[in-house]
Amino acid sequence: MLFIIVTVIIIITLILIPGFTLSIKDKQGNKVPGSIASLEKVIIGEKEQWILIRGADITKPILLFLHGGPGSSEMFLLRKYTQELEKHFLVVTWDQRGAGKSFEAINPHASITINQFVLDTGELTKLLCDRFNQKKIFLVGHSWGSAIGVLSVQKFPDLFYAYIGIGQIVNMYDNERVSYEWTLAQATKAKDEQAIKTLTKIGSPPYTGDWLKKLITQRGLLGKFGGELYGSKKGAMPLILKSLIFATEYSLIDKVNFFRGIFASNKLLWQQLLTIDLTKQATIFKMPIYFVLGRHDYEVPSILAEPYFNIIEAPHKELVWFENSAHFANIEEKEKFSDLLINSLLLASISA
Repeated sequence: MLFIIVTVIIIITLILIPGFTLSIKDKQGNKVPGSIASLEKVIIGEKEQWILIRGADITKPILLFLHGGPGSSEMFLLRKYTQELEKHFLVVTWDQRGAGKSFEAINPHASITINQFVLDTGELTKLLCDRFNQKKIFLVGHSWGSAIGVLSVQKFPDLFYAYIGIGQIVNMYDNERVSYEWTLAQATKAKDEQAIKTLTKIGSPPYTGDWLKKLITQRGLLGKFGGELYGSKKGAMPLILKSLIFATEYSLIDKVNFFRGIFASNKLLWQQLLTIDLTKQATIFKMPIYFVLGRHDYEVPSILAEPYFNIIEAPHKELVWFENSAHFANIEEKEKFSDLLINSLLLASISA
């Protein structure tokens, strides 16, 4: 009986503990003067959504990350891999409506449209510019966030210094076809009869019937063959789970909502996402464009992003291959990513 009581108390305590972020400190353990470490709720698109703002100097340029998915919040993951960037930028990570800490903003479901996410991005950008007295920001989009990112800089060009696409989406129909074909080819090469059987059974996309189950199955096998996290046979999930479990920014309920957000958001947005073709929607830009592509990325196949990059018109554009990465290039080669943003993108923007 005592064990049950203690267990219940522990569970209730864990549920009641709110998320928090640690302050930015110097080598002596003192809070850095002029720094910011704020986990806060803001109103975007008339819904409460959560952002994390961290930076050693509040006067530095703003760097806003758009996470992948749909619904795959990355606040807790990026928190571990942006510490060097916090010295040079105000790093803002945002849980979009329906994701992670912003899960409740998934209602009403009618508001969950690609266009709404673009409008939310513009509104959040304006909010950040006004708050920190800046005219523009840098925008980073990863995977699903890269589609929203491109459409956002197209719609609000005057709000952005530059756009950085990681795992850049181009045409989602082609994306899924190439991803499936690569996974089947790897299974065949490895003589993995079970994987071949499973992939043959679900068939080539676009999936019908229980399409979400088929998508998850294909992604699991993709991870097994290193197309999600280079060199990993388990994909990115172990990395994500480890970061999620120890994330102070997420309460226990937030951690549960992380998974709820992925499933609910995909159900509402995946079919919309399949209509994306940026070669027809966005090829001319008014700001510098950077593509960060993992050479081994077959979740959002990087081989599709290079031809798109070649037809883009922009004041400046760079495609940077990350040779030892797949879908999470900014994490798999974090030093190279930080160096690119600090010593290339930031310096170029200051001198422009």
